[in-house]
Amino acid sequence: MFGGRSAALPTFPWDTLADVTALAKAHPDGIVDLSVGTPVDSVAPVIRDALAAASSAPGYPTTAGTPALRASAVAALARRYGITGLAESAVLPVIGTKELIAWLPTLLGLGGGDVVVVPELAYPTYEVGARLAGASWLRSDAPERLDAPPALVYLNSPSNPTGAILTAGELRAVVGWAREKGVLLVSDECYLGLGWDDTAPRSVLHPQVCDGDHTGLLAVHSLSKTSSLAAYRAGFVAGDAAVVAELLAVRKHAGMMVPTPVQAAMVAALDDDEHEHEQRDRYARRRKTLLPALRAAGFTVDLSQGGLYLWATRGEPCRSTLGWLAERGILVAPGEFYGPAGAEHVRVALTAPDERIAAAAERLGSER
Repeated sequence: MFGGRSAALPTFPWDTLADVTALAKAHPDGIVDLSVGTPVDSVAPVIRDALAAASSAPGYPTTAGTPALRASAVAALARRYGITGLAESAVLPVIGTKELIAWLPTLLGLGGGDVVVVPELAYPTYEVGARLAGASWLRSDAPERLDAPPALVYLNSPSNPTGAILTAGELRAVVGWAREKGVLLVSDECYLGLGWDDTAPRSVLHPQVCDGDHTGLLAVHSLSKTSSLAAYRAGFVAGDAAVVAELLAVRKHAGMMVPTPVQAAMVAALDDDEHEHEQRDRYARRRKTLLPALRAAGFTVDLSQGGLYLWATRGEPCRSTLGWLAERGILVAPGEFYGPAGAEHVRVALTAPDERIAAAAERLGSER
């Protein structure tokens, strides 16, 4: 008998929003969709040009990534985030970081008897990856307090959904514990360049965190947010060279290859900081518009130190808040998507055009 794997997975969260989506779309001025963190801004010309220039490549792409891509990734991590001592062989491109996170436990050979730890409030794909591998999973922001060490621990700073940022000291403590217990620490850093209010997020690979020793550490980086490349499926993982080599060996067999034109586009994106700064400024501008509007409408915005989301609450069940906003044509994500601790929060994305962000602020302003 075939099939049945999907039955072991949770309901795809976004499939549960049909009713409130229809309600928001019925607003006379149209929907303001702040539910999904999908980029809405055009890809920079320098990246599109690189993609087009490589579009005639006829052969198979390299699973390991081109030398130019690996060199650009190492240089960008050093230039943008202060990560030093990273070998080019310790970088591996992936077909979007969601793909890597969903399959990482399987690629590493985890299964029954292994435990994967995800944050209390977390991107749902961490759990999905554990389920696909047949491993157990649990939520904890303090894995060092568990009775037995897990096989893998995920970190996410700045966080999706909350925007919380772990300090270098907090990261350093987790790294020390993980090394003592032989636990693989995987840091999802796709929002690393988006710290607000003069808060600078740190990578788990930063020397202040790991003393320049990347053993037992992986950092997952996406170009979807910094360069609006979600449609390109462009990301990479870096860190422990031995673990990266293991991932490479398995991915070769599985045919997990980033297309050659996309690799060329990634080089252009990683080499050019100007477009990244411009994109950050767009998100900062949208945050400056939306944050005070939510507060003035009676919301409390918690954490939200970084990333692309505002973690907001009216002190009521999140589905009630979801409906209240949908009546005003604003669609957001219910906090319960990310764990039980989100039951009274909603996640409000900054990923909408300026005009739609302004429309949301105006509608919220009418509630004062």
